[in-house]
Amino acid sequence: MTNETGISRRGTLAGLAGSAALLVTDKAASAASPAAAPALPAAANVCRMTPRMVEGPFYFDPDLVREDITEGRSGIPLKLVLQVTEGATCQPIPGARVDVWHCDATGQYSGYDGQGDDQGISTKGEKFLRGAQTTNGTGEVTFKTIYPGWYRGRTTHIHFKVLLDEKAMLTGQMYFPDALSEYIFTSVAPYNGRTAKRDTLNSTDWIAGADGDHITFVSIREEADAYVATLVIGVDRAAGPEPAGFGRPPGPPPGAGPGGPGGPPPGARPPGPPPGGPPPGMEGGPVRPRGTGSIVPGRDT
Repeated sequence: MTNETGISRRGTLAGLAGSAALLVTDKAASAASPAAAPALPAAANVCRMTPRMVEGPFYFDPDLVREDITEGRSGIPLKLVLQVTEGATCQPIPGARVDVWHCDATGQYSGYDGQGDDQGISTKGEKFLRGAQTTNGTGEVTFKTIYPGWYRGRTTHIHFKVLLDEKAMLTGQMYFPDALSEYIFTSVAPYNGRTAKRDTLNSTDWIAGADGDHITFVSIREEADAYVATLVIGVDRAAGPEPAGFGRPPGPPPGAGPGGPGGPPPGARPPGPPPGGPPPGMEGGPVRPRGTGSIVPGRDT
């Protein structure tokens, strides 16, 4: 089954599988879980600490303990499976609170003014694409959401925060393969309905670049009706809670888009497409993949 854009569930991933961007997950945790196994066992991953990253300007605690955070926002279904572990031992941490938040398919965050490509949309009072869960006995939480979009100055990402004993132990960001993101953003509504052009890739995002070789990529696979993104989050208890206000810049840098501090620092890079053109393997634009089945809403063709 395909939708009106010609997208196929199996074909999208299969057609992009040759891209290094799709196959590169967290370098120390790159083995995707088998499609039949929803668990994300820490034993399958090399023990490592997940780096603390900037929180950004768009976090707030809506006190929403829930698995489904979509609130009707349009986009490709995404199941997010996270496991919190002791970074030094890979032992699961039950009872940890995990918050996630991200932008929608058109780059808007809930709860703030100045959203949208023209910064003219207010989403104050809304709480879409935000939520919290408590890890189970194997340290796991699951969220039902949509594939995140992009906004000026930032590559595709989801924010997360891990709290132990009501104290923030780790704030981080997880990233997605550029090849898959590029295909979705140019081929699927509402992602492809924007006049603004995507200007930042994983390789040119200054915040992602702060992770160096340890950029926190998800592993991604397909299921019958959604993509499944998985990530093991290694927490260092010995490091203690994050300092008050950690990674919380006072406001957006001059000229930045809706990303605020998530956008490039002044003078970092001129507006427009990133240097070097499309991601590796994407020259000439995404290739329409072939296959059967579809995870995106639409009619059979």
